[in-house]
Amino acid sequence: MVETTGGFTSAGLAREAEALVLPSLTQAQAIEIGEIGFAKASARALPIIVEVRVGDWTVFKVALQGSKPDNDSWVARKARVVMATGKSTMHVRVDAEERGVDWYLETGLSEELHAIHGGGLALNVAGEGLTGILLISGLPQVEDHLLGVEVITEYLARQGENA
Repeated sequence: MVETTGGFTSAGLAREAEALVLPSLTQAQAIEIGEIGFAKASARALPIIVEVRVGDWTVFKVALQGSKPDNDSWVARKARVVMATGKSTMHVRVDAEERGVDWYLETGLSEELHAIHGGGLALNVAGEGLTGILLISGLPQVEDHLLGVEVITEYLARQGENA
């Protein structure tokens, strides 16, 4: 099998998720996260969709030049995985690979409606848990995930500057 998950481990992805916990998530903050993603993608001319949700509510979405209508279904499928698990789609995939299980069979969730491909990141709030989702689609899954991590990391750094 060809390595498609960037050498991630589930333990490493769990630590990453802990490092990316947000102090809060309002509509305005979710939009700011989306704007960071849009700026990064625009500067690099990435053919992606960036979407940010608070709960089930899409508060930010942009489809950059080169993205495709099919990216919408990938975003929706990744969002369902994050909502079902509270974890990033990359974490769910790597965990299933490490355990040697078919995640879809294990959970009873359909691949048609769920995608365990990198690019769906849980926006967890301290003391509250899953509050929103950052979704990126259009690049290979490792790149989708890494861009999401970069966006959240920059957002958190900006919050520190404003503290």
